[in-house]
Amino acid sequence: MFVLGNLLIALAKVINIALTLYLWVVIIRVLLTWVNPDPYNPIVVFLGRATDPVLRPIRRALPPIGMLDLSPIALILAIYFLQFFLVSTLIQLGRSLHGAVM
Repeated sequence: MFVLGNLLIALAKVINIALTLYLWVVIIRVLLTWVNPDPYNPIVVFLGRATDPVLRPIRRALPPIGMLDLSPIALILAIYFLQFFLVSTLIQLGRSLHGAVM
């Protein structure tokens, strides 16, 4: 069972890294909206393509509050929730399987 435990711990760490990287992509996207970048810049295009599919449903679900777009804040909170809940749960499950004796 220790192999499955190690697999779950490794999976949790990979998910944590992916969520952290995506968190930074969202933060950079938000910061770029403050400076009005060139919309044809490849980096700006990449950031839009990486974040718009996730932000679009959140924008539809949240009520508009003037000129403020709260969808990135909701997405950041969701990423933190996944890091604290999903990743921690997978690590704890992996550790419990690591110590399980059959």
